[in-house]
Parts: sequence; C-alpha cells; structure tokens
Amino acid sequence: MHAIRPVNFTDVDQLLGMGGESNPLMMLIWILPIILFVFYGQRIQLYVTAGEIKKAIKKLDAYSAESKTDLLGHVEEVTGGKADCKDRISKMVDYFTIMPVDMDPAGIMPKIRHVMRTREDVTRQQIKLLAPDMDEVQKARVQTLLEIASSLQMIHKTVNHMFLTAKKQNNYPLILPLQMVLPFVMEQAEAMRDSISAFKRGIPIGDGIGPMVVGKMMRHIQEKKTVALDTILAKDTFEGRNLIMIKAKGPAPVVGRPADAVQYITGKSKGGQGTEKKEFQGIDIIVMIDAALKMEGEESASVSQGFGAAIGGIGTERYEIEKYASDAGIPVFSIVIKESVREAITYMTKEIAQKADDVTSRMYNTILENTSEGQTILVIGVGNTAGVAQ
Repeated sequence: MHAIRPVNFTDVDQLLGMGGESNPLMMLIWILPIILFVFYGQRIQLYVTAGEIKKAIKKLDAYSAESKTDLLGHVEEVTGGKADCKDRISKMVDYFTIMPVDMDPAGIMPKIRHVMRTREDVTRQQIKLLAPDMDEVQKARVQTLLEIASSLQMIHKTVNHMFLTAKKQNNYPLILPLQMVLPFVMEQAEAMRDSISAFKRGIPIGDGIGPMVVGKMMRHIQEKKTVALDTILAKDTFEGRNLIMIKAKGPAPVVGRPADAVQYITGKSKGGQGTEKKEFQGIDIIVMIDAALKMEGEESASVSQGFGAAIGGIGTERYEIEKYASDAGIPVFSIVIKESVREAITYMTKEIAQKADDVTSRMYNTILENTSEGQTILVIGVGNTAGVAQ
C-alpha cells in the first residue's frame, strides 16, 4: 500500500491533480461547492435575487416620490401658490377602489362602472375645491397627474409587500413570481414616470393617435356638440354617406366617455326619453380607431385592421359599445396603430404622428367597402386626447 504523498504547492501539476494520483485538495475543491449548493443553493439564489429586487424597489419609491413632487409643484404653479394643497393631495393619492363582488357575474359591469365613475367624479370635485380658479384643461391635467402618482405609489407598495413577505418567510419559491413579472412592472412604471412631463406641458402622447385622426376630420366642421362628459360629436358626409364622429374633448388630457355618447345617439342615455334618437339615423357600421400594444418583434407605428371594439381601460366602455352593437346587429371594425407601453403614454413620436393620414385612408376604404350611399357610419377616435384639439 502506497503512502499518501504530501502536496507540493510549488508543483502546479500536482496541485491541479494532473499527477495521475488522487489529490485530497482537489477533491475538497470539487466536493465543497456541491455540498454548499445542495444545502444552501436556494438561500444563495434568494440573496442574489433579493439584491436585484431591492434596487427595483428603490427606483419605484423614487418614481412615486418624484410624481408627488411634480404634482404638488404643478398645482402650486397653476394656482400661483395660492392653494395649500399638500395634505389634501396626499389624501387623494392614497385613494383606493374596491371592486364589486363578482360571485354573481350577472350585472357586474354596471357595478364596476358605478364604482369607477364615483371615484372619477369625487376626485374631480376635490380638485375643483382645491383650486376653483383653474380652467377645465388645467383641472384635467391635475387629475391625470394625480392618477399617475396614485398608480406609482400602489405599484411600489405592491412590489414591496411581495418582496418583504418572501423575505420574512425566507421563501425563495414565493419570490419567483415577483422576479418574473418585475421587468414588465418596471417598464410600466418607468413609462408612467416619463409621461408626467408630457401631461404637464399638454403635449400629445402616443395613445392620442385615435383622437388625432378624428380631430383632423372635424377641423372644418363648425358645429360640434358635447354629448357626454368630456366627449364631443360632429356630423359630416362622405361619398353620399352620413358620418357621425366622436372623440374626447381636447386639448385636455381626457379619454371621454364614448359609451355614453353612443347611448346619446341611440336615445338610450340615462333619463332620456328617446328624443335624441330623432336627430340621427340608424347606425349601419361602427369604425373605431385606437392605439394598441405591439408585440415584441412587431414594428412600432405599424397599422393593422380587424374586427371588434378597440378600446382599453377596465372594460366598462367596451362592454356598453359591444352590447349596443350586438343587440342591433351592427358590425364593428377596428383600425389600430401598434405601440410599445412607453410610446403609448409618453411623447407621440414622429413615426406615429405620420401614420394619421394612412389611418384616415384605411378608414375611408373600410367605409366604402362595407356601406352604400345613404347609410350612416359611426367613427370613434379612442384614446387620451392630451394636446389634441378638434
């Protein structure tokens, strides 16, 4: 039996186990990491992942604080420092919304609509009390900035809660879902942070391409009617066809209430007696124009056509339009402009703005291909109409 030869640290071949005989040092070098990762691998991975999430949470906290500072600064600027608004703004940023119970899905949409409208109306009234001298455009800007600040704060609170819960329980599998969705959350948060400047200055954003197209169609029309909150309507003709056009009332940063406008046209608005319907002929088709979130790999500002109601949000507006169209058997066509999350809520890019004429051309082709003379077409420009007049 051979005795174990001592390790010569000056002999590189022996130290690295190249001498042909077993080397205790090299065995330890290979075995110790395996043992370490078997028993502590999950914890090590938790520490590495936790470090990345901590950095993201710090960014979210900074975004939230920055949005509140910008909101307070904007209110003080437009009111000349007259409004002592710090405490009231802080309370409004902390507003939360409890969705209606959905155990019985029948009738859930009107309940959601009622809750969301209540929040919007109360917030609007609070802003009015905050600074009565502000005009409607400035009030809408403050309300939009308030929603951004509130959303960023909620994102920060949610991510921080999930992280601290996983850390408290030392539970790596619990932190995995957060790690997977965090890149998407940060993309959304960064886009919202960057959108503040556009809304403060009243510059069009990517989501405003729908109202921009319809607004350009309304420019030569003198008579425009407000038919719902922050929503206007105009009538025109095209190739012997009747056009009814709807968009949010710019240049305030609002999305309007297109579903209420549709109810007005059909004489089914709340409290209506059907007298409004005499003003309009029956609608034959609906064409909706909106921005849409592009998939990875798709070209930004590309235009696509399809079917169905192209409108985002929580779904109440879409539900009302779909219900009316399905009950009346009216086909709904959509034209969308593909954009990233960032492009949708930050400054409108040149490429997106230049697609307005292409979208208008496609809309007219859709009308010609699917209607005949004497029929009526409802065109809805969907989106935030910040900086977009009519």
